[in-house]
Amino acid sequence: MDDFSLTTPVAFFIFNRPDTTTRVFEQIRQAKPAKLLVVADGPRVGQPADGAKCAATRAIIDQVDWDCEVLTNYADVNLGCKIRMATGLDWVFSTVDEAIILEHDTLPHPSFFRYCQELLEHYRDDKRIMTISGCNFQFGRRRTGYSYYFSRCVHCWGWATWRRAWQYYDVGMVLWPEVAGGGWLASVLSDRAAAAYWYRIFELTYRGYVNTWDYQWVFTCWSQNSLTIIPNVNLVANIGFGAEGIHTTNCCSRVANLPTEPMNFPLRHPPFMLRDTVADDFTQQLYNTGEM
Repeated sequence: MDDFSLTTPVAFFIFNRPDTTTRVFEQIRQAKPAKLLVVADGPRVGQPADGAKCAATRAIIDQVDWDCEVLTNYADVNLGCKIRMATGLDWVFSTVDEAIILEHDTLPHPSFFRYCQELLEHYRDDKRIMTISGCNFQFGRRRTGYSYYFSRCVHCWGWATWRRAWQYYDVGMVLWPEVAGGGWLASVLSDRAAAAYWYRIFELTYRGYVNTWDYQWVFTCWSQNSLTIIPNVNLVANIGFGAEGIHTTNCCSRVANLPTEPMNFPLRHPPFMLRDTVADDFTQQLYNTGEM
């Protein structure tokens, strides 16, 4: 990997955690992207410590010491996870055609960047793919002899995509009422229990009871009948679990701080595009049991 050069833009989402942000930033620094787009949320009302924490977190970005174009999109007030991530990604893809996306608590293995860059190029014009994930939640089970497999699961703890895919995203899920009826989810998931699970998630998200952005991305990908690429090893650890996590408070979760492994190169591309139903069913059980 010594001759690898990261030319793909990296989008880095930060908030008020200088501890985890420092660790993720160090991995970005080692990768030396030519362009870094930084999105930050503002301090919360009623949280007096947020001002200093947000400032300290943003100051980490001032440590860029390689040849890099740094673009920032910093909120003056707190927008919350849902709106900050959605508007931030809108800004990213109004600026660049494709990007590798990391949050302040998603710690990548160094090989994650090359993996994303090569797959962004390989599938750039293949609209069947909308998400390249860095996560693998199979707990060491090797589902393929190739470098990655295809999935319906949309994992966003370290991922990459294109403007061509993000154009379909709608944080308000206006299409949900039109497709909620009938057997759409059952046909996508091939499992009644999974369909019931995701129907409830999408309904709650559509009605505004869930302050997040990623369920909308799952809905977007499924409504476009797309596939996700999942690496055959885990390339990203979520280090944000704990009391300070927004949605990741259960530090005993099986998916917290998963160890990462290197991706081997050159990549071995599957000669087919069929999703791995065994791996997907295994992941769905993690959702069913509250591990995801």
